[in-house]
Amino acid sequence: MRCGTLMAGAALLCATMTFAGDTGSGRRSALGAAPARAHPVTNPYAGNTEALRAGRKLFVRHCAECHGEGGLGAGRAPGLLSTSVRLASPGDLFWFLTNGDRSAGMPSWSRLPDARRWQIVTFVKSLDAAPSSQP
Repeated sequence: MRCGTLMAGAALLCATMTFAGDTGSGRRSALGAAPARAHPVTNPYAGNTEALRAGRKLFVRHCAECHGEGGLGAGRAPGLLSTSVRLASPGDLFWFLTNGDRSAGMPSWSRLPDARRWQIVTFVKSLDAAPSSQP
């Protein structure tokens, strides 16, 4: 289905289907399970360079083992340059980090303080903006 050729309402539906769809690994993304109230939540650290640096350090410490240092995936977890992650709002990502998806092997990171989870979201959202990180 091509979203660009559809009317606005249908395009939104198409984006939602892609967002909640397959991750490329044969599994459906749990990001699509984020409640509607999570979607509009904004990242208090968006655009903050210090938060981006801190988020990268946290990502390497807590996430890189499964997702790879650059977020490209490391066999046990999908890469983070997927369509579902790019379409996810910061609030959706924060919700997902907080709740995880045990059935897919994604732990809940609720034990990390909110600020740390937002810093990780800041880093993850920066991945699709990095031209050299795309294969």
